[in-house]
Amino acid sequence: MRTTTLSLRALALLGAGFTMLPQAALAQSTADEGDMVDNADVDDGAPVIVVTAQGRAQNLADVPVAISAVSSETLENSGTSDIRELNQVAPSLLVSSTGNEANGSARIRGIGTVGDNPGLESSVAVFVDGVYRSRSGNALSELGPLDRIEILRGPQGTLGGRNSTAGMISIYTAEPEFNFGGYADFTYGNYDAIRVEGGVNAPLGETVAARIDGVWFQRDGFYNDVINDTDVNNRDRYLVRAQALFEPNEDISFRLVGDYSKKDEACCAATFVQPDFAPYARISPGLNGFNRPEPGSPALTSTDNPIIGVLLALGQDPRALTQSTFDRDIYVTPGRSYDGETEDYGISGELNWNLGGANLTSITAYREYSNNQASDTDYTQIDILYRAPGPDAGAREFGTFTQEFRLNGEAFDDRLDWLVGAYYANEDLQVRDNLRFGSDYGAFAPCRVIQAVDVRLIDPSATGCINDTGRAILLAANGGAGAFGPATPLIFAGLDTLAQVNDVGGTGDVYNQTSENFAVFTHNIIHLTDRLDLTLGLRYTSETKDFDATFSNDNEVCAQQRALTGGLLATPLAPLGGALIALSCQGNSTAELDGVSLADTRDEDKFTGTAILSWKPVDDVMVYGSYSRGYKAGGFNLDRSALGNPVTFNVANIDPVTLQFDEETVDAYEVGIKYSDRQWSLGLTAFRQEFSNFQLNTFNGSVFLVQNINGCGSDLDGDDRDTSPTTGSCDADDITPGVVSQGFEFEASLSPVRNVNMTVGITHADTRYADNLVGSEEGAPLDPALRLLPGDNLSNAPQWVGTSSFTWTPDIGGSGMKGLFFVNARMTGDYNTGSDLLYGKEQDSYVVVNGRIGLTNIADRFAIEGWVQNAFDQDYTQVAFNTPFIASQQTYSAFLAEPRTYGVTVRAEF
Repeated sequence: MRTTTLSLRALALLGAGFTMLPQAALAQSTADEGDMVDNADVDDGAPVIVVTAQGRAQNLADVPVAISAVSSETLENSGTSDIRELNQVAPSLLVSSTGNEANGSARIRGIGTVGDNPGLESSVAVFVDGVYRSRSGNALSELGPLDRIEILRGPQGTLGGRNSTAGMISIYTAEPEFNFGGYADFTYGNYDAIRVEGGVNAPLGETVAARIDGVWFQRDGFYNDVINDTDVNNRDRYLVRAQALFEPNEDISFRLVGDYSKKDEACCAATFVQPDFAPYARISPGLNGFNRPEPGSPALTSTDNPIIGVLLALGQDPRALTQSTFDRDIYVTPGRSYDGETEDYGISGELNWNLGGANLTSITAYREYSNNQASDTDYTQIDILYRAPGPDAGAREFGTFTQEFRLNGEAFDDRLDWLVGAYYANEDLQVRDNLRFGSDYGAFAPCRVIQAVDVRLIDPSATGCINDTGRAILLAANGGAGAFGPATPLIFAGLDTLAQVNDVGGTGDVYNQTSENFAVFTHNIIHLTDRLDLTLGLRYTSETKDFDATFSNDNEVCAQQRALTGGLLATPLAPLGGALIALSCQGNSTAELDGVSLADTRDEDKFTGTAILSWKPVDDVMVYGSYSRGYKAGGFNLDRSALGNPVTFNVANIDPVTLQFDEETVDAYEVGIKYSDRQWSLGLTAFRQEFSNFQLNTFNGSVFLVQNINGCGSDLDGDDRDTSPTTGSCDADDITPGVVSQGFEFEASLSPVRNVNMTVGITHADTRYADNLVGSEEGAPLDPALRLLPGDNLSNAPQWVGTSSFTWTPDIGGSGMKGLFFVNARMTGDYNTGSDLLYGKEQDSYVVVNGRIGLTNIADRFAIEGWVQNAFDQDYTQVAFNTPFIASQQTYSAFLAEPRTYGVTVRAEF
């Protein structure tokens, strides 16, 4: 476990936003981040912030749940164009992306789901205009003009939509209005960024209004691909959204929304991790990453690491291995590409009908999402692993139909505010992959075997990475008996066979999953007295997932190697024979699977619910306590590597059940207090969340692992922390929650004088694994790749996060023109970015500051603003990971966060 440290510089920068706030504000933020307070004269009365977090319109101060409500003004000032920028305004939220734009992951209170495997749904559900987006990464796109965003923390499910265990992000776009108007924005920034946004709103009679909005964004990439003379992580995207609003009378409203967006971008490059990012990214002989290496030890990318010498001998440019982690020059394989394409479109209709005694809401939607992304998957100049550009390059496609009904009203002289509803979703998911071994794999992989034998014998220029002299030395060893006895020639043959694994592998694996979800729910607020409310919610969910897969593969060498060296598995040379087979068949990439199909079905039924008791001792204060039970569906690991160990893999015995993982559940407890008056808004929440069957997806350097993490009530005596896959089991009757998140959140906003607004939020979330861990609810041992997890914090789960903002919009002259000065900051404490928590992936605390300055309402229609994001050019990473096939030698790579960007925006309205 690491000790959290905050630099003096970090505290000083964050403290800039605390001016004129009480010292109590330095405790932690739980809810609405205060950003909804308008720049109105406080003498006009306290601004009313209306949210729909409980399925009906309510004043935010009266909602007894932890919620952040962010206004359109704050979103615009902070430069929010996709959900990643929400990090700046919501301290309990962290959104990041990794090897693919579709892999976006959202975390609340340190809880989230790694997005690399589309078989796992997100613990944080994302909705746009009430419509569920199948995965968090589907919302990593331009959002266009927004009305507000609500971020709910803790399990959700009794109010409609999809279940979630960690929270929900609800995005509400700007609706049509019954007046004519339009706007246009033009932005130019560094990296040759050009962004154009515009829209028109018009009434089409007295009962129909329509609007259309569009965004086009183009920008150079943040990485310079030195080898292929191009840039990566660029922007080339657009969005078009058309809407119609039909209001035939005051009781009926129908909103129709259609949108289409497309991205043609190169994503996502990575650099080697160096000690300037992670001080423990150093060689530690004999420790294998289990303990921290000594300070001053050689960097992982130094030639003291034998695998680095192999890379250099095979043609790796040494600059890639000696530059800073945050130097954005990359040295990848000639001809390899990160080009990808994403399409996202859909249509939805929302009906709101006042039936007299009740209000009916119906939301019907259908969406299509597709993404493919080529990659130099080993992130080196050596051609080890790749995905060729095309429709099968790590592709995922979703077709999702959803229907939601809600009926709410009041009864018993308004003593009961009731809500009942139903939800149905049908999702067709297809994943296609063409992951292949590169043309240098056969030269590289045998060197990993020779390294384990004798690093002095490594010769990457020789077949099997060992030359005639080296072979002669091994044959002459042990007094001429051979280093491996009579099997020595067989080992040579195995190395020569491994050397033939070049440009082979997947030619188009296809995974299909159809999910049907049906739920009924109720959420009722009982007014026990005028100041005391009891809220009771219940949901029943039925989930069915049908799965099938067909594999295509041309790696004939795997079967040859298995036949050649498989006999060694029953001898003392089993480790060596196993290494030869594993490297020849890594990820179960074998022609033995070519044309093989399999299928399976999974059914689940769950009850979840919530109970909240809230009390308002005086009009401006509310206190509450709650319990919630949350649930996220299980599913299938859409990765052939999960079918079994490649060393012992037998196609005749494959069982699709091995691809299943179980549902994730959580028991959550909260107590909170909210205070709101004409100038102040304060909130404090304490929480504890206990997760069972926590769905963990991690990359171990070769394959993605999915395990359900649980605790064991008995002491496993360190057996869950060793390198054995068979030790550390637990009796099924002794299973306990595997992850606990607990802490508190504080938020405050202050509008002391006209045109000034300040906010602060602090979250302390101690989100950690149990001291004794197992890998299933039956008590199966934890995978050795996860041996650092017991008792430590989750990845990407800093214990301390703080946000603050200051907004000043002074009147200038008497014409209505206003100035704009806005600055916000996010301070993040230390955390480990790797889901396996290996040392060398730690991120130190940092601060990101954004700002905007300008003139608005010029002649009632124009504005000009200068802006900067990451003003101090803070270097930090989104995720550090095991460099594929090199990670066993303790070598890591990192997906970097964006550097400083700045520019000018000109706006016009009519």
